[in-house]
Amino acid sequence: MFLNTLLVVLTDLAAGLMGSAKFRRHFHLFLSGLIVFGPALSMWVSQHSIFAKRTNFLYRAFLRSGWGWTCIFVGSFVFLLSFSVRRSLVLSLRHLSRLVVAGVLWVGFRKLLDVLENATGSCYEPLSVVDGQPTVDGQPFLLLREGASKQLCVGNGMLWRGYEVSEDIFLLCLCCLLVAEETAVFGPYLTLGGPSGAPLRLLFLFCVTLLGLWMFLLLCLLAYFPAFPTQILGGALGCLSWRGLYQGWYRLGPSWYCPGRPGVGLFTTKEGGKPE
Repeated sequence: MFLNTLLVVLTDLAAGLMGSAKFRRHFHLFLSGLIVFGPALSMWVSQHSIFAKRTNFLYRAFLRSGWGWTCIFVGSFVFLLSFSVRRSLVLSLRHLSRLVVAGVLWVGFRKLLDVLENATGSCYEPLSVVDGQPTVDGQPFLLLREGASKQLCVGNGMLWRGYEVSEDIFLLCLCCLLVAEETAVFGPYLTLGGPSGAPLRLLFLFCVTLLGLWMFLLLCLLAYFPAFPTQILGGALGCLSWRGLYQGWYRLGPSWYCPGRPGVGLFTTKEGGKPE
């Protein structure tokens, strides 16, 4: 009884925050400010911290498979919420298609960024003082290797330098905005008295926890591994992807070519996605 009461209180508080107009209106601005000013924290953090190592458990377990974790928790929440309201598999699949669209966008941008980096980069072989070569400011000379691709270059232990956009920042920024958008409807849903059993509330809390984890990892990458301007470009690409989907295309309303915004067709009558 106590655990159920605690679950209800926590989910009501989180749903009220994430469903509020101020949060939905300003969250992307907060995220943008974090990306712009987050690298300044590198002046205060310790490089001996466990988060300063790329082998950290959180990086290996979550960052490399961030899109998979987002799809599992957010997809489960969206499906259970939509199906518990309308009992329509078609409607539930339509709402889940937003994750498919975002996934296709993520994979497409990754391929495009790889092509861009291969087209604008070059392969260099470092020449160290061990080989009897001189150095400049303690850094070894780099010998240009023509005709090598990035995969072949890195595979042979050489350095690839090209025009880069941080895929990690892009992914975390996109996932944060996607989780915020998809879970924001839970507050109005509870206000309207929708059925909310323990499984649905637990999934919602998992999504909120995942959002907190993505923001923490984002802050760690900015503070411990600052890289200007690649991280700024990655964050900008993530925000533009969110704006193009949730603030642009999805506002057209549900149709054969558009899945619509979160909540539309569940407990609303207007295509704008706002509860009556």
